[in-house]
Amino acid sequence: MKSLPQISEAEFEVMKIIWKHAPISTNEITERLVKTTAWSPKTIQTLIRRLVDKGVLSYEKQSRVFVYTPLVGETEYIGQESNSFLQRFYNGNIASMVSAYLDSDRLSEQDIHSLRSLLSKNTEKKED
Repeated sequence: MKSLPQISEAEFEVMKIIWKHAPISTNEITERLVKTTAWSPKTIQTLIRRLVDKGVLSYEKQSRVFVYTPLVGETEYIGQESNSFLQRFYNGNIASMVSAYLDSDRLSEQDIHSLRSLLSKNTEKKED
């Protein structure tokens, strides 16, 4: 898997809007983010420009409007970040991570049920 560029928390907030609504114009991105953040339109435009510079977004000019499309998928990016977190804090050992969450009572009964269900589905796939 290719290494994806690092993006900041603020840039990630912009990307969540773009992933959900792409292709999307600068004005649409700005309208959505001013409702949920305290950022000015200028700040949002700066974040968009940084994402283009990092190669995470592409754009095309449609008449007088810039329309953005992600070059990196949400699942791909989150997968990389999850792997990075796992490697950094648990030496890549997912069992150690789950154990740490269980030991600190951070997993609810619903979380545990969901994990069991996922593991069961995965085991069934591998047996086919």
